Amino acid sequence: MRGRNLAASIRGGVGIGRRLSFATRKESLTWYRNQLVQDQSDSLSYTPSVVCCYFLLAQRRGVVLGNFARHASTASLELRTDNDFVRFSITKDGYPAKEKKSKNKVPKYVKMSKKAKLNELRLYRLKAKKKMNSPNPEVRIRYKLEKAKRKEAWLIEKLRKFEVSKTPGEAYDPEILTEEEKHYLKRTGEKKKNYVPVGRRGVFGGVVLNMHLHWKKHETVKVTCKPCKPGQIHEYAEELARLSKGIVIDLKPDNTIIFYRGKNYVQPKIMSPPDTLSKDKALEKYRYEQSLEHTSQFIEKLEKELENYQEHVARFKKRKEAAVDSTIADV
Repeated sequence: MRGRNLAASIRGGVGIGRRLSFATRKESLTWYRNQLVQDQSDSLSYTPSVVCCYFLLAQRRGVVLGNFARHASTASLELRTDNDFVRFSITKDGYPAKEKKSKNKVPKYVKMSKKAKLNELRLYRLKAKKKMNSPNPEVRIRYKLEKAKRKEAWLIEKLRKFEVSKTPGEAYDPEILTEEEKHYLKRTGEKKKNYVPVGRRGVFGGVVLNMHLHWKKHETVKVTCKPCKPGQIHEYAEELARLSKGIVIDLKPDNTIIFYRGKNYVQPKIMSPPDTLSKDKALEKYRYEQSLEHTSQFIEKLEKELENYQEHVARFKKRKEAAVDSTIADV
């Protein structure tokens, strides 16, 4: 009964000024707060659900009704009575609306202007020029060494993109050949002129494809490796045997490998294995590898040069100290 009287009184108070919002009428809101405090002393529990009911009765088709309906599933309505005002705040997930917005706020990225970027580059170049033209040799060597190490780290990061994971291929039993068969196949491979070149790109999909195309009409094929580092021919032989499933017959001193296709050879449907690089990517990888090799050699040279300079400075200091000591002894 008491709740009905309170709702009726709220409707009467709101009806006095229909054109004004309920939240902006100071007199009505102050009275409403006093009424709530008086009723709470009479042991009536005003839970958020009860307050919401009263508030919905007071606001028939207002803005607050729409906001409450939108947040009714996961939100709670909080009544605040500070500074002689009655305020209703809708909270979601335990945080007030203002606090939640400030919590999820991401700082905006300040875009640099073109002039600021140019000024930054000029400053960097000026610092680098000062180090390069420094009268102290140690400063110049350390600057070059730092720059070379940065380039080495960048090249290593680039080469990681070209790493291809080896897929587990089909299990196959390599055929066992007798010495006589090996000798015959070796002589046959030396006499024939069909060959597959392996150049600076190394082993990629096109090399394996050419081997299968040669095996269509010939039992053996020669693989020539130029340029080839010492010991690299064995790596090429193992990799090509794994990818083409051929048999290595002989390794020549002139970096030539003779492959045999096998007695029960069947040409595969996909002659270029999927776990290999393309022609363009293999060339790009070779260029990065060459650059990394030269950079590593340059770093070793600079480190040796820096070590020699520090030894020279230490010897010079010792001589100077010895000369000073001898002068003091003479005096």
